[in-house]
Amino acid sequence: MTATSNPINFLWFIPTSGDGTYLGSSDLNRAPEIGYLTQIAQAVDRLGYSGVLLPTGVACEESFVTAAALAAKTEKLQFLVAIRPGTASPAYYARLATTLDRISNGRLLLNIVVGGSPAELAGDGIHLEHDERYAHAEEFFTVFEELLEKGTASFDGKYIKATNARLGFPSVQNPRPPLYFGGSSDAGIDFSVGRVDKYLTWGEPPAQVAEKVAKVRKAAGERGREVSFGIRLHFIVRETDDEAWEAAERLIRHLDDDTIREAQERFVHESDSVGQKRMAALHGGRRDKLEVSPNLWAGVGLVRAGAGTALVGSPKTVAARLREYQEIGIDTVIGSGYPHLEEAYRVAELLFPELGITREQQRLGFNNEFGRKQVFAGGSHGGNLKVVSGS
Repeated sequence: MTATSNPINFLWFIPTSGDGTYLGSSDLNRAPEIGYLTQIAQAVDRLGYSGVLLPTGVACEESFVTAAALAAKTEKLQFLVAIRPGTASPAYYARLATTLDRISNGRLLLNIVVGGSPAELAGDGIHLEHDERYAHAEEFFTVFEELLEKGTASFDGKYIKATNARLGFPSVQNPRPPLYFGGSSDAGIDFSVGRVDKYLTWGEPPAQVAEKVAKVRKAAGERGREVSFGIRLHFIVRETDDEAWEAAERLIRHLDDDTIREAQERFVHESDSVGQKRMAALHGGRRDKLEVSPNLWAGVGLVRAGAGTALVGSPKTVAARLREYQEIGIDTVIGSGYPHLEEAYRVAELLFPELGITREQQRLGFNNEFGRKQVFAGGSHGGNLKVVSGS
């Protein structure tokens, strides 16, 4: 069976910093009100997406609180919640994670975000250089994981010190919710291969993604581990290729050269993220160099930090591009589109059939991807935990 004979695990994005119809413009903007975010989550749940990503940062609504609110309004949807080590202690984050996993009945995934803006991190009390942040994250998650797996932890490290930390209640998933991570630097990759379950990349051209996947897979193998791979992409899918490219141009129709230049300068001066530099290098801030690979359009990255590329085209065209990533080893997609409510429908209705994705496949197959689902029947570690197969 080839990689492409299996459907892709498809998640969507919850725009907790706001949404809109145009990039770089306040026209037709939507605030991140809980009613609107609930609309997106409930639509995505019904349409057959397996989960949603909730980001973190000063411009975003808090990820754990928002996920808890949305979990109460959905049925099957998993929540890939951003966790930033250093903004709180590992013991506190362990309590947040287990509580959210319990009240959602095992629907929590965790996305480790070490952070790429020194200025923003300083505001959160984190004053560490780029590579040192990963050394700190290693200590943080040593305590975090031991708490979730054993219920107690002690650690005396350079950055983290915990004395007889305790966790009163276990997570539903055993031994913990799955860990996701995306980072392109050598320090980030070294951190990820020793700990995470799924490595994420932003939407670079297939050749660059293949190089990164090979590097991560080799590093993980040297640690005696295996990781799976996902990709973060925007989508502009229409019934024809021409319609899709017209929609892409409309998305940036209000962008002027000054706005683009200011955004690009801000990314350079405010971020030390290697991944952000790789995204910016794809287009160099130029409007005439936005198709950086067949149907891979970098227009989003002109003014948006982070994931800056979109797959543009008809359902057949975009499905073909995604199969190229599947052949490389990508099994999970985290998608988004502007505005997120309408584009969630377009992607599900137009693209999912081409990918062979059905609602039942998403809900039954991918929700147990890591095979660690549990149902709790007791009140604490050492209580009566009934294990349920994750096949």
